[in-house]
Amino acid sequence: MVATVHLIRHAVTAATGTRLGGRTDAPLSEKGRHQAEATRDHLSDVDYHAIYASPLPRTTETAEIIAKPHRKKVRAAEGMIEVDYGRWTDRPLKPLFRNKLWPVIQQTPSLVTFPDGESIRAAQERAVTAIEQIATRHDKRTVAVVSHADIIKAVVAFYVGMPLDTFQRLVVSPASVTVLTTGKGARPTLHSFNHVPPVGGAA
Repeated sequence: MVATVHLIRHAVTAATGTRLGGRTDAPLSEKGRHQAEATRDHLSDVDYHAIYASPLPRTTETAEIIAKPHRKKVRAAEGMIEVDYGRWTDRPLKPLFRNKLWPVIQQTPSLVTFPDGESIRAAQERAVTAIEQIATRHDKRTVAVVSHADIIKAVVAFYVGMPLDTFQRLVVSPASVTVLTTGKGARPTLHSFNHVPPVGGAA
């Protein structure tokens, strides 16, 4: 029993790269829509059995763009929602770099719980549970799951046996595609990581 899972990071918003983001209602920017369209074109020939997304506007919008040629309705994957950053949600990044918690997030993230928010360990656990449920539901099929950088990094770290404290060594770019297989009784395998289809060019 094995399913192929395409983990896709949402495309950019106006805040990507300057604010921590989190569970906000930020939509895709114009640049983000172009990124999502490039990923859509790259994946247009994939035979998707289902397309899922974290239930936030930027992930849902990315998934809807990707789903259009497949004529699939986007399904919500609650377990793949962004980390709850608590009081840090939508904060500018530069001041956070000076916070005493920031080095801990970078070096030993398994010990971190965001102020009034979620721990990274808890986020990894519920995201992996969501992937396993999706894989079981779509055995021997291919599915897309649109989520967030930290969530995808945490999921990949779990499946390749990386300690969570090293997951910050992974880079997951906007609108990138990561492919893994997993399923009940199957050995999880990472097939490709962080492939970014070029905007306006051949994939």
